[in-house]
Amino acid sequence: MLAASSRSGAAWTRALLLPLLLAGPGGCLSRQGLFPFGPGHGDLELEAGDDRVSPALELSWALRFYDQSDINSVYVTTNGIIAVSEPPAEESHPGLFPPTFGVIAPFLADLDTTDGLGKVYYREDVSPAVTRLAAECVQRGFPEVSFQPRSVVIVTWESMAPYQGPSGDPAQEGKRNTFQAVLASSDSSSYAIFLYPEDGLQFHTTFSKKDGDQVPAVVAFSQGLVGTLWKSDGAYNIFANDRESIENLAKSSNSGQQGIWLFEIGSPVTASGVVPADVNLGPDDGAVYDDEEDEDYDLATTRLGLEDAATTFSPYGNPRRGDASTYDLPSVLSPRQAATERSFGPATERTRSFQLPAEKFPRQHGQVIDVDEVEETGVVFSYNTDSRQTCANSRHQCSVHAECRDFAAGFCCRCVAGYTGNGRQCVAEGSPQRVNGKVKGRIFVGTSQVPIAFENTDLHSYVVMNHGRSYTAISTIPETVGYSLLPLAPIGGIIGWMFAVEQDGFRNGFSITGGEFTRQAEVTFVGHPGKLVMKQRFSGIDEHGHLTIDTELDGRVPQIPFGAAVHIEPYTELYHYSSSVITSSSTREYTVTEPERDGAAPSRTYTYQWRQTITFQECVHDDSRPALPSTQQLSVDSVFVLYNQEERILRYALSNSIGPVRDGSPDALQNPCYIGTHGCDTNAACRPGPGTQFTCDCSIGFRGDGRACYEVEKTRCQLEQEHILGAAGVADPQQPRPPGLFVPECDEHGHYVPTQCHGSTGYCWCVDRDGREVEGTRTRPGMRPPCLSTVAPPVHQGPSVPTAAIPLPPGTHLLFAQTGKIERLPLEGNNMKKTEAKAFLHVPAKVIIGLAFDCVDKMVYWTDISEPSIGRASLHGGEPTTIVRQDLGSPEGIALDHLGRNIFWTDSHLDRIEVAKLDGTLRRVLFETDLVNPRGIVTDSMRGNLYWTDWNRDNPKIETSYMDGTNRRILVQEGLGLPNGLTFDAFSSQLCWVDAGTNRAECLNPGQPSRRKVLEGLQYPFAVTSYGKNLYYTDWKTNSVVAVDLAISKETDAFQPHKQTRLYGIATALSQCPQGHNYCSVNNGGCTHLCLATPGSRTCRCPDNTLGVDCIERK
Repeated sequence: MLAASSRSGAAWTRALLLPLLLAGPGGCLSRQGLFPFGPGHGDLELEAGDDRVSPALELSWALRFYDQSDINSVYVTTNGIIAVSEPPAEESHPGLFPPTFGVIAPFLADLDTTDGLGKVYYREDVSPAVTRLAAECVQRGFPEVSFQPRSVVIVTWESMAPYQGPSGDPAQEGKRNTFQAVLASSDSSSYAIFLYPEDGLQFHTTFSKKDGDQVPAVVAFSQGLVGTLWKSDGAYNIFANDRESIENLAKSSNSGQQGIWLFEIGSPVTASGVVPADVNLGPDDGAVYDDEEDEDYDLATTRLGLEDAATTFSPYGNPRRGDASTYDLPSVLSPRQAATERSFGPATERTRSFQLPAEKFPRQHGQVIDVDEVEETGVVFSYNTDSRQTCANSRHQCSVHAECRDFAAGFCCRCVAGYTGNGRQCVAEGSPQRVNGKVKGRIFVGTSQVPIAFENTDLHSYVVMNHGRSYTAISTIPETVGYSLLPLAPIGGIIGWMFAVEQDGFRNGFSITGGEFTRQAEVTFVGHPGKLVMKQRFSGIDEHGHLTIDTELDGRVPQIPFGAAVHIEPYTELYHYSSSVITSSSTREYTVTEPERDGAAPSRTYTYQWRQTITFQECVHDDSRPALPSTQQLSVDSVFVLYNQEERILRYALSNSIGPVRDGSPDALQNPCYIGTHGCDTNAACRPGPGTQFTCDCSIGFRGDGRACYEVEKTRCQLEQEHILGAAGVADPQQPRPPGLFVPECDEHGHYVPTQCHGSTGYCWCVDRDGREVEGTRTRPGMRPPCLSTVAPPVHQGPSVPTAAIPLPPGTHLLFAQTGKIERLPLEGNNMKKTEAKAFLHVPAKVIIGLAFDCVDKMVYWTDISEPSIGRASLHGGEPTTIVRQDLGSPEGIALDHLGRNIFWTDSHLDRIEVAKLDGTLRRVLFETDLVNPRGIVTDSMRGNLYWTDWNRDNPKIETSYMDGTNRRILVQEGLGLPNGLTFDAFSSQLCWVDAGTNRAECLNPGQPSRRKVLEGLQYPFAVTSYGKNLYYTDWKTNSVVAVDLAISKETDAFQPHKQTRLYGIATALSQCPQGHNYCSVNNGGCTHLCLATPGSRTCRCPDNTLGVDCIERK
């Protein structure tokens, strides 16, 4: 290929480098500036077609990628990616990102070469000229790196056409894209070079076979699935995934040359994320600045850290421009780029300048993005235009023991039941806590002019949370200062404030701050010169599950004689709260008793004044959370201080409670929970009751009567969490998770939360009780699928609940399911009589989803997904019965034909619809094809029609058929998101549904083509029923039953049950049946077994798996 002589080799290298490195100021990358490619340079050519994958390209030198160092082959695809392992056949076309296999994606899109015009060329090149060219490119982007590649992989996509789908897009006719990816590898590292020549990207979206619509291309890197026992998404980095960013790939750069983008993809620093170059286009490189608009283009120093697919924004307040941790990037600069400063020494916190030029784009309104300060261990880069964080993309910022809630301006975290904290950090209520840290000091004692210095001194604290008592020990304190530090019990007292026993309506420090705050205190000793300044920083929970604290002491203290004892009386202290700041000041006394001399031990009382400020981050978006009292009183007693001269250990012990401002010792404090005489186990929470009554509840993870608690075994979900976090080097689940890593979310009982989301991509999906993804449930970012928990909540100890149904009074009622019970809500006209709502049936071991009512026999039918089963109970009372319990997966929707005396149900696990008689016998499968997530189902008994929803994320639809299963067809397909609930009103012949994806309620008459949007802006509707002029739906966001007036398209009322848990199915228990009949309503239609009504007729069907000759099928 290349001439052997060094002279000709050097000339060839200069010829190659000339277009790339000497393009001149403002010069775009030309097609001649790409690395040489084509058959004449030894390239292989990918077979023409759609979704093609090359054979393995065996490498002579291993490629490094993230933390892998042994990739010996790669695969090239039509769709703009290089795969580091063979792509599965089912992922040959672009779909959800990240895929299951490792990818390097310079332009991931559905591309096509079936017309023979587009070509994909690829080769490995080890020639000195090409490796030298790659080294020069890398050197330009990473000037601090000495890089000598041994191997270069060059892949060129030339004149690629977009896949246009079945109808084609005239706007993309004749559009072609040309781009190149170069992977250069040395002994210790690998780099990727992406090249986008001028006019090389003529289209930016392609038709998605999966979404059925035009979607932007993606520029990204992904490690694919990782793990052995449990597979989960590995690290990944998305560089560009919106139209604006893709358009600017050829116009901007991170290497100093337009159209060329450099990334370090495999080295010791890329284990958790790819590192981009950060050489910016200067004023002479084509950037145009307008002095009069400097404010719009002001780019501040950016302090950044490791993240995968989205820049980290702080949900806990929006720091103002100019604050120490706030930096602004205007949205007009796209792609939005943020990169860390490379560091080859110990990781340190630093700031650096990162700037992008102002491109010649149409003016847009600037959008400020607040970039949160995070630990700098790698790279943050994202070019997403949405500056608002949501739970879908930021759930990882919450504790695994917290729920995430979206609000208009952002999201907040809140600890689930049984845990306490600020949502970012949560610990089990009543569980003992440990605090570790370091102390350093520079202290003048008495009148001495020589300070006593110590550093790296250990601090350890143990907290019995249900007593509010903290024990703190500081080791290796010099005896020259040890006794003089005895009055400073508040060094450990701040830990007591964090875990003080909370009186009703008041919150301790950990509940407010999550153990993440800074404290500065100033101590003045009355009558003594000088003062002492104390600085403490609490950094949350470490990898061992312990809180961490750093303490610094500086100043002067009075001298206390060797061997003296110090006594501190119980005291109170007022804490004043404002936004993210807590202040307090107090005057206290301590008594010093000197060692006995001549039979006397002189003592003297001294006074000192304390003033302190605590700063922390709070979540400002949650207006529904009760406001913190502006002033709380910390009561401290049983104060014990000791300095052990032999061990040189300083010890403090205090008991703490937090409550209202009071004088003296109020009666409320006599409750054993507040004064520590309750006798609860150290792993139990004390719950105060009226007067001196209380109960003991074992902490999460422990079982027992509260007086004695023992640890329980961990669940599958908890074990999987530990396995994944342990493999990623995160020993404690409270710690921030590595970017791009999926960690399953467990509920407070250790079960898999039914809806799992990847915190960085925003994709969500449903899982079964074993954590396995339910096929067809993964939704796009910003949309949470309506997943159902199959695990019934544990039954708490206490009086047993009667399982018999409670008879209903006369009249029409709404019946709704709430996990393990069914409640009834009387209707007066169309108005809900909310004060008369009562439980109809308690079945605590079940998860009831669907409800149906038989107006003939006054019987309620339900589906239960925990067992699973189908049951029924009479409105007149009596014990419930199970009518179907075999061969069920996840029965959800249930409907009843009161004329034909049949029930119908959907099963989203088995993907089928069945029918049976009302007693559960004579079962027959009606449909078991073309169903993915069937849920809501209703009947039109008089006309013999059946309707159901399927919230299949790829193809949501509402279908209909006759009750015998014939004449199946799609009724509604356009404009659906997650159609959940469905209702048919026999009086008006209206079919209505609620959609949790579009947040709408809609109706139509099945015999007419038009449909009507009844109401938009619903929160998260699940099930719906109709009565009179109203729709009534259950809502998962508000945990309420909502009434909608169909005539005026307006929500008119809402009912929230006393127990705030998720509501499921809802049905109307009519006082009398609608008038009418069908061909099965008399003598079973003359059928021997199943009579299934059809419009104007009926069909006799036999049940499945029935042997015998007594069943006759006929129409």
